[in-house]
Amino acid sequence: MDAFDGLVDVVRRLREPGGCPWDRAQTPQTLRPYVVEEAFELAEALDGEDPDALRKELGDVLFQVVLLARMAEEAGQFTVSDVAAAATRKMIDRHPHVFDPAHVAERDEGTVSAWEARKAKERGTGSALDGVPTALPSLLRAHRVSEKAGSVGFDWPDAASVRSKVGEELAELDEALTGGETAAITEEFGDLLFALVNLGRHLPVTAEDALRMATRKFERRFRQVEARVAAEGHHLHELSVEALDAHWNAAKAELRGESP
Repeated sequence: MDAFDGLVDVVRRLREPGGCPWDRAQTPQTLRPYVVEEAFELAEALDGEDPDALRKELGDVLFQVVLLARMAEEAGQFTVSDVAAAATRKMIDRHPHVFDPAHVAERDEGTVSAWEARKAKERGTGSALDGVPTALPSLLRAHRVSEKAGSVGFDWPDAASVRSKVGEELAELDEALTGGETAAITEEFGDLLFALVNLGRHLPVTAEDALRMATRKFERRFRQVEARVAAEGHHLHELSVEALDAHWNAAKAELRGESP
């Protein structure tokens, strides 16, 4: 028995009478938050440089997949082998330039647009935007929606054009701020964020990844400021803006490995 078959067998035992009460009580709906949590933990591990952590998180996600497939098998719907077979078939069909010796390679073979074109062909009739989960984080969903629109030619020609749009949206936000109407400010702020997502896509940068990295950088620097202030016997709220700014600049220098 290989490792994967061993995992399938463990999940089967957990779900059988006499197995784990918690696992037996779960349904696809109750597992949903755990699936989302494990996916985000995997994403965090991908940002790190710890192969052991990545292996662990991949295993946790794989367990969720096998457990959900087991529930489907119990309901007479499909098996984990069906899941693997469907994924294998899909990848082969979407990579004819790799797996089909008779395939004539196209100019954009292997690009996102070619990938989206094959997915659209599989869907048949429908919107080019179909298939983007509404539960995705907003920045990531904005990236995927605009990427799909771009795959059918609805896109800016280059990053400079999107940068111009960002300036336009920022000006409209300034105008809304002058008006002071919350609904208008919210709308224009959203338009600005969407334009920035598209600018990132043309750079190319994924806004979700960039913001996550920026937030982590801020956290590291802020915690460093807290440590510096505490070492001096003070609390942040006791210091002036100028003093906090000085600590912030020192923390930035220290975390870059430079002298303040």
